Amino acid sequence: MKKILAFAGSTSSTSINKKLATFAAENLENTSFDVIDLRDFTLPIYSEDEEKNGFPEDAKKFSTLLDNYDGFILSLAEHNGSYAAAFKNIFDWSSRIEAKVFRNKPLLLMATSPGALGGKFVLQAGEQRFSRQGAKELITYSLPSFYDNFKEDVIVNKELLNSLKQEVSKFENFVHQ
Repeated sequence: MKKILAFAGSTSSTSINKKLATFAAENLENTSFDVIDLRDFTLPIYSEDEEKNGFPEDAKKFSTLLDNYDGFILSLAEHNGSYAAAFKNIFDWSSRIEAKVFRNKPLLLMATSPGALGGKFVLQAGEQRFSRQGAKELITYSLPSFYDNFKEDVIVNKELLNSLKQEVSKFENFVHQ
C-alpha cells in the first residue's frame, strides 16, 4: 500500500498547521499515512561551518525518513511572510544531504493562519522553491481564518472543506500513478 508522510513546518506544540496536515491525511481514501513532529529533530542552525563538522544525526534521520514515503503532506507555518525558522533549518540541512528534498514525489503543500490570508505568502514561497527541489506534483491549499473555520478537529466551512477534499483527492491520485 502507498504511504505518505504528513507534517507541519512548525515546532509549536499547539501548531494549527499540524492540525491541518493531520486532518488532510485523515481524508485520504486509499493511502496510509504517518504524522511526524519537527520537535523530534534537534539540529544546530545550518551553516557551512557546521556542515564541515558533518551532518547531525537528526538531519540524517529526517532525510532518510523522506526516502520511505510515496508523497508528502506539508502545512507551513508563516512567520513574517516566510517559513518558520525551525522548518527552514531542517529544510536547509536536508537539501545538503539530498538536493531533491521531496524525492521527485507528489507534495500537497498547505498553509493556514489565524488571519484571512491563510499563510498566502509562505505558500507562494514554498511553491517557488519546492518545485525545484523534488516536488514532482505540487498541489496547494490555503485555509484562511483557522479559528473560525476549523473547530473540533474538522473544517466547518463546507466550501473550504470541499475544496480541501478535492485537493487531497488530486494529490492521492498522483501518489498512486
